[in-house]
Amino acid sequence: MAKKAEKAPTEEVVLDGEAPKKSKKKLILIILGVLLLGVLGAGGFFGYKWWVGRSHPPADANATEQTESHGGQPKGEGAADNASAGPEGVGELVSIPPLLVNLAEPQGRRYLKLALDIEVKDKLAADELNKNMPKVKDALILLLSSKTYEDLGSLENKILLKKEVVERLTLVLGEQKVLRVYITEIVVQ
Repeated sequence: MAKKAEKAPTEEVVLDGEAPKKSKKKLILIILGVLLLGVLGAGGFFGYKWWVGRSHPPADANATEQTESHGGQPKGEGAADNASAGPEGVGELVSIPPLLVNLAEPQGRRYLKLALDIEVKDKLAADELNKNMPKVKDALILLLSSKTYEDLGSLENKILLKKEVVERLTLVLGEQKVLRVYITEIVVQ
């Protein structure tokens, strides 16, 4: 029995001697890992800033480039940013901030979030639309809150909704000033 007692303390002493070596190695590995992640994160951040900064020319140069390369017609986001009257059917764009309404459901648990860009025929119509924004929002909220989840489910129904929005805006503005309606954000839940 004495032999068993002698072996136990020597094994514990060896284990105690190895434990600090392992914890030092773990500590060094953790420190190196944190430093590596920090260096990679900083490098990624500065690389992203450098590439994003270089890939986008100033807004004026971008608009000129797009107009020249696409036959005088702005393309993509440039059209929304420029929002100037141009050739054949291209008018001013007016953004309507996102509207959030409850849908006409029996339990009232569904809602619609909708943001629109309205294309009007000229700068005067855009100014009039902006001046009448409370009336526009009221008309849109009344229209949207009368819809059900099923009314907004299909592509055809969304196109019909765009036509109804044009009709409502025509009532607000008094004459045919609205050319098109673009849905820029829609969430139905």
